[in-house]
Amino acid sequence: MLDLAIIGGGPAGLTAGLYATRGGLNNVVMFDMGLLGGQITGSSEIENYPGQSSLMTGMELMESWPEQCQKFGLKHEVKQVSKVAKENEIFTLSMSDGSTYEAKSVLLATGSVPRRAGFKGEDKFFGRGISTCATCDGFFYKGKEVALIGGGDSALEEAIYLSKMCSKVYLVHRRDTYRAAPVTIKHMKACKNIEEVSNVDVEEVIGDNMGVNGLILKSKIDKKIKQLDVPGVFVFVGRDVLNEPLKQDDGSFLCDTNEQGEIIVNLRMQTNIKGLYAAGDVRIDAAKQVVCAAGDGSTAAVNIIEYLG
Repeated sequence: MLDLAIIGGGPAGLTAGLYATRGGLNNVVMFDMGLLGGQITGSSEIENYPGQSSLMTGMELMESWPEQCQKFGLKHEVKQVSKVAKENEIFTLSMSDGSTYEAKSVLLATGSVPRRAGFKGEDKFFGRGISTCATCDGFFYKGKEVALIGGGDSALEEAIYLSKMCSKVYLVHRRDTYRAAPVTIKHMKACKNIEEVSNVDVEEVIGDNMGVNGLILKSKIDKKIKQLDVPGVFVFVGRDVLNEPLKQDDGSFLCDTNEQGEIIVNLRMQTNIKGLYAAGDVRIDAAKQVVCAAGDGSTAAVNIIEYLG
């Protein structure tokens, strides 16, 4: 039986594995089907991780993390967890290959993924001028014009954030109304360098070998084509929480979630189910930054060690 089963091999899961094994847990296994390091390994430029003063890629940042964690005994199983259930204080993890594992505690660190908008060129230029993180990439466009696609709270909040460093932010939305809190809309409209571009469909992002250089829009009203000459496009059309392992046979979740499917935890990263923890982007109110996910992982591990006693 495992002391701790960690589902997900990103910054939260890896840090939890490091702290749990170094803290004395003897049988800790991480389940992840992909390359350890998480989504950040796909980032082309990172310069805001504490202690790293030089510009680097996400792959370079995460390269040494698995080795450090495994040095203290963390095991990695390349398996997909399809379901987590609990009975008589023991968790059962069912794998997609039909195998099962039992564990005294479980940490879900599967994260969430930005929803793609689906326009032409989105995949081609993702990470080369198309971003889903203003905090991560906004600095690279300091003093430049950018476009931001979306109309919800996150989109408007990120537009406000970008307006503080970019010369202009084109807020591109397919409607003329926003799905955001009135106070957020008010703050957005007060930013003089945010230009609203409403009632349009995004046709295509264009660019060259160097990256993005333009955004093609089509008016929903008169069908006219318009081009925005921008080097950066930020997409905020929602996120999909990777919470599938906690879904039960009746469609409910093993623990409490919010309307978006994010796992509800307290400051100890505990869910309402004893022994079940969540960390990183899969939890409520996550900042969606590597350093924050790592902090979540250490917090969860310290409290799991205490829980197992």
